[in-house]
Amino acid sequence: MTETAIPEPTSEQTVLFARVRRMMLIAGLTTALAVAAVLIAIGYRLFRSADSGAATDITAMLPKGARIVSTGTAGDRLAVTVDIGGAIEIRTFDAHTLKPAGKLKFASEP
Repeated sequence: MTETAIPEPTSEQTVLFARVRRMMLIAGLTTALAVAAVLIAIGYRLFRSADSGAATDITAMLPKGARIVSTGTAGDRLAVTVDIGGAIEIRTFDAHTLKPAGKLKFASEP
């Protein structure tokens, strides 16, 4: 049985093989860097969420005669709808710290 002899690559083929190896090395390193960045981002998010478990007790004062109509969440905000003597007002708070984030008042046109 005769075995097929593999001819030696030409100089052009050798240069091409070196270029392909270099490109594959760059692609492999780029992929490894991207995977490392994703793992670091996941670890960072897990680490940050573990610290935010502190309980917060806050008493928010409402004007006399006001009542809470509804509550809801929107992203990282807590929205409280308040009826103050017939006028509707929406107060928003940061969900993590419960600090006031803003007020939205509604008024009727005269």
